[in-house]
Amino acid sequence: MLTNLNYLQNPNFPNRYISPDKLFNFLQANYSAVISQLGSSFLERPIYKMSLGAGAIKVLAWSQMHGNESNATHAMLDLLEIFKYQPDLQKDLFSKITLDFIFMLNPDGSEKWTRRNGHDIDLNRDFLKQSSKEFPFLKELAHKGSYDYALNLHEQRTIFSTDGIHPATLSFLAPAEDFERTITETRKKAMAVIARIYEKLEAEIPNQIARYSDEFYPSSTGDNFTKFGIPTILFEGGHFQNDYKRTGTRKYYTLALYEGLVAISELAGKTDGWESYQQIPENKESHYDLIYRNVKLNTDFECILDVAVQYKEEIKPEDDEISFVPIVVEVGDIGKKKGWKEIDCTGKSFVSDRKFPKLDEEVDFKIE
Repeated sequence: MLTNLNYLQNPNFPNRYISPDKLFNFLQANYSAVISQLGSSFLERPIYKMSLGAGAIKVLAWSQMHGNESNATHAMLDLLEIFKYQPDLQKDLFSKITLDFIFMLNPDGSEKWTRRNGHDIDLNRDFLKQSSKEFPFLKELAHKGSYDYALNLHEQRTIFSTDGIHPATLSFLAPAEDFERTITETRKKAMAVIARIYEKLEAEIPNQIARYSDEFYPSSTGDNFTKFGIPTILFEGGHFQNDYKRTGTRKYYTLALYEGLVAISELAGKTDGWESYQQIPENKESHYDLIYRNVKLNTDFECILDVAVQYKEEIKPEDDEISFVPIVVEVGDIGKKKGWKEIDCTGKSFVSDRKFPKLDEEVDFKIE
């Protein structure tokens, strides 16, 4: 069993940002026997698939479809590190399943730390038109591979909580396959897997696991894979309190990935316990990163308001880790939302060259 106590982080990738070149060199140097190149990206970066196991149950998974969502890549790298020191875990799991894992489906976006690919296509909305160079590799593999399950691995913004108080550190979804959100047998298979992940991890991070909205998106990957009969589980890594580098999220994402694979190996297409999925709380859009409360502006009229800030993530040239740039995203009465950090500015001065905070621009004021 994999627990918080025997989790290991892959020491070769300590940062949230992963350089595609560094990842590819690592895979070639250490796992050349089990990787193959599916193709190349718009900017001619390779896209690799790792194949593990010889079990009868076939699983397809992919990471960094959105380039600025690295937790799933970390989770797979961490699992590989764990298996090095606990080979029995690997032997038992991969005697039952075969896993095809695509690292960095969007290496161009991963290089720039952007959601979209090299010519600004969102790969997760490209199922129908296939406007990108990268997405057809995944779609073709899924259609030819006769997979029993698929794992659609993502991250979500810091705005979500489970209950208006605790961050949604992990969220899961069994995607809908129609606008009515019908609970089909295919969805039940995915729900049963998620219910088991929740059962295993809720005690580890209580009140920090949620369900993602099951609104149907006609052009999205998970919805269409489900529609075609492949039970698809969406993973979303989210905020962990005071941890914007997401090292805590990374750890629990790794545990969740392992428990999901174990659940798949044990359920083997059965839907036992799927009903428990519906008891998982749904994501709430409740938070900003930072809220300045009761800010008194330097105006010729009485103006006291709240200022909400979100951190914009970016990778700067020559850096090996992302930076966080505070951006003003809302001003006024923000009483209905909370901040993961809040600063009460009552009795303090707003110091700025401007009279008002500027929306959608970097914070340029101080509170003294």
